[in-house]
Formats: sequence, C-alpha cells, structure tokens
Amino acid sequence: MDRGRKYIIKGGNILKGELTIKGAKNAVLPALACTLLAKGEYHFINVPKVRDVFCMLRILEHLGAKSSFEGSTLLVDTSSVCRVDIPYDLATQIRASILFLGALTASFGEAVVPLPGGCAIGKRPVNFHEKGLRHLTAEISLDHGNIIAKASKLKGAEIILDFPSVTATENLLMAASLAEGETKIKNAAKEPEVVFLAEMLGKMGADIRGAGEDTIVIRGRKRLKPVKMEVIPDRIEAGTFLILSALFPENEVILNNFPVNLLEYPILKFQEMGGSIKKLGKNTYQIKGIGNLRPIEIQTAPYPGFPTDLQPIFAILLTQSQGISRIKENLFENRFLYAMELNRLGAEIMIEERVALIKGPTPLTGSPVRATDLRAGAALVLAGLLAKNTTTLYEAELVERGYEDLPGRIRAIGGDITIEEELNHSLCK
Repeated sequence: MDRGRKYIIKGGNILKGELTIKGAKNAVLPALACTLLAKGEYHFINVPKVRDVFCMLRILEHLGAKSSFEGSTLLVDTSSVCRVDIPYDLATQIRASILFLGALTASFGEAVVPLPGGCAIGKRPVNFHEKGLRHLTAEISLDHGNIIAKASKLKGAEIILDFPSVTATENLLMAASLAEGETKIKNAAKEPEVVFLAEMLGKMGADIRGAGEDTIVIRGRKRLKPVKMEVIPDRIEAGTFLILSALFPENEVILNNFPVNLLEYPILKFQEMGGSIKKLGKNTYQIKGIGNLRPIEIQTAPYPGFPTDLQPIFAILLTQSQGISRIKENLFENRFLYAMELNRLGAEIMIEERVALIKGPTPLTGSPVRATDLRAGAALVLAGLLAKNTTTLYEAELVERGYEDLPGRIRAIGGDITIEEELNHSLCK
C-alpha cells in the first residue's frame, strides 16, 4: 500500500526570495510517448520530477524501455521496447496514458490502451483520438475497457477535430509522422506543449508545418531518429508562482525561467487585478504583493485564452479583492469542486452552473481541506498560506502529480509547510 500525503500549512508568513520555474510536465508527457516512434537513446533537459512523469516512465519500462535521471536531465532508451499493451493499473492513474495510442499504432501496428484515468475535473472523451486514427486507416475497437488499435500501415488523411483537444492533436501528430502521405489536422490545439512536440518531431526528421496554428500539415516519413530536447518552462507552475508571490502586499519574490510569452492572457488579468511584473533580466522577473486588489472577470478557453488549470489558482487571490469577481469555466464541468473546500476556510464562493461568483475581501481561517484534483490542491496550498492559523490539506499527493517539491520550494521563500505521510491508495511515485 502506497502512502499518501497531507500538508500542514501555517499561514500568515511573508514570502521573500527566489523561485525557478521547472520544465513543463505537460510537454514531457507526450515527448515520452514520442520516444516510441524511433528506437534509441533520448535526452531530455529540465525535466520535473513529478508523479505524472514517473508514471509515464513506469509505462515505458513495462513496454521494455529503460530510463534514468542525472540531476534534471532524463535519459530514455527505447531500444528494447517489444510490447504494445499498457497496464490497467498505470493507465487509470494518468490521463496522458492515452498518448501511447498513436505512437504504438504508428510504430508497431498495434496498441492496447485501457481507457485512461486522471483528475476528476470532468468529461474528457477519447472519441477525438479514435475518430482521428480511423481517418488514418487504423481499425479501432473496444474490448473489456481497452482501446485496441490496429494498422498494417497508417495512411495520411484530412482530419477535422470537433474540439481543439490537446492530447488528440498530439496523438495524431505522432501517428501522422510515420504515416504514408500527407495529413492535415484542422481545428488543431495551439498550446505551447503541442508546439514543443511538433518541434521534437521535426528534430527527429518529421516534416511538420503549422504547429501553433489552426491547421497542421504533416508529411509522413518512413523512419525517424532519437533526439536531445530541452523542455520548455511550465506555464501553469509559472502562473501558480505568480499568484503565490502576490498573496500578501509585503511579498517580494523573484521568478527565474519565467515564460512571459506563454502567459500573456493570465498576466493581463493579473495586471487588471492591480499586480505588476518587473523585468530584471532575461526570463527573470520580480513580483510584489498587491495592496488593493480589484475584482475581475475570467473566462477559460483553449490557448491562447485563459488556461482552465489557472482559474482555481487565481480564485485564491480573488477572495481578497474589493468586490465580486466572476469566473466562467468553459472547458470542464467539475473544475469548481475546489470551491466547497475553499469555503471551509471562510471564502464566499457561489456556483451557478459553470460560473463562480467570488465575494471579497473575506478573511481565511485554517481548516482541514481535501485536494479534489491537481490544480485544486495547489490552489488550496496557496489558500493555506494566506489563511490565519493552520490548514491541513489531505490527499496532497495529487499536488505532486504536477509540482516538484512544492513544500520545499515554498519553505525556501519563507512559507511554513510540512509533510505528513498516511496510508492511501496506490499512486505512481
């Protein structure tokens, strides 16, 4: 039995110091699946040591790959991969396991992938993946909860996605890179992580044009080669640390490796609240606390719109604004599960279908709370730092899916947060 975590957070401490943004776990996950397209050794620089990455590595090891860390550099060797089946116990822990579907089908002509798991933030159907692969001439069936894909040789096609799904776009990018002929993906996702995967595939030898635009064109190759990649900064961690840095007016935090170019919309909203960002050097910025927070309105949208992953984080600061703020969640119907937990701390949040109305300012007081998903957990960590007295965050291991040593990094700038172990369900580690 794996041990879960709870975080004990004592609020009220002023935060001062420096934090460095780690590599984007949502860029690493598809890149790891991509290693199946060409057997050999891969080097990934600036990889976060988070549970989701370790879970993907365990899946790769099940398939026959080897991996090791040297500091923050990850080495992956897929020379001995010989299986095409993903184990149920791992697939159901991580949504990104669906990314093996396209890579395995393209490389080995077959894939057996259980319906994936992940955070319970709402419906994330896999029909976009299945429909796209069928267009590439794969045969798709469902057997005892497994998606089974077969294709002697994928063939290029024109694919129109009903929604710009990130993982579907990534799956089809990988599959099309080894398909015969030309593939067009229309209404493709534009996220930076998709662009990163396209750049990796390009270095591997694929012919890809239009990544980051509505239509991506891929001309398939007979073979690709292993590469070395430096992972882009994690824009969601960067947005989390942006709000963390502004929790108290007296805060003063320097953020290194901060990807301003990937956070245009969230930064505009931060400035609308009254926040400011001062550039100190290349990708280094100083963030100070906000003395008089203004209420704002947020609507989540696919990139380059406001990221759904950051709306729970921004909600924490909005509890201290001078008025009523409004967040409309357009992507995931269960993204507001954190609101009930935040109300336990004294927040006043009312949910009306997919809209959250946040009344401020409301003083927060420590209480036991539970992480309902990865980003909700991170938001509640910030709430605990802002609250008076002590907050206990249960199921904190969910936070570790996407943030490397968040408690240790917060302590380094003056926060008071400790970890306690407790028996829990099995999670990758």
